[in-house]
Amino acid sequence: MQAMFREPSQWSLPWMDRVLPRIVDLCSTQPSRLVFTRFIPARRPGAGQGTWKRYYERWADMTLERLGPGKVDLVPELRAFTPPAPVVDKPVYSPWLGSNLRTLLAQRRCDTVIVTGGETDMCVLSTVLGAADYGLRTIVVQDAVCSASDEAHDAMIGLFSNRYGQHIETATTKQLVNCWIGG
Repeated sequence: MQAMFREPSQWSLPWMDRVLPRIVDLCSTQPSRLVFTRFIPARRPGAGQGTWKRYYERWADMTLERLGPGKVDLVPELRAFTPPAPVVDKPVYSPWLGSNLRTLLAQRRCDTVIVTGGETDMCVLSTVLGAADYGLRTIVVQDAVCSASDEAHDAMIGLFSNRYGQHIETATTKQLVNCWIGG
């Protein structure tokens, strides 16, 4: 939920403004338990290892050099929770690689992650599968995730709910908030 995905760009997420109020509701309900992640693109076109080099040649306008200041920032509605909520920067889709997320969650004695944000079929997918690999209870908030592709989003929600059902749970924002406030 970063500026580069909200503003007009090659990576714009049309659903972002629809799901953002739900994410804010969840954050407001449990602000002391938040951890945000941010995708940080390569500095310049062609940077990166292996296929990431080709990726940033293809998406040259989405590199830090071309994006301009502030585009990797969380959207203002979520920045309001930082601090105290930490922000973990990640150089790839998965927040488990190249970051301190696992250590941060272990220090908090976290055994459950609740995943919101974008994109359902990219960063959300990597987050969810990594959390499941680490044995964390993993809940995807199906009405608080979004993608650039409706078809891919719907397919991922179906996979999370069915194929990965032993490792991944799905819930709605309302279900979670009701659970937290005892409703």
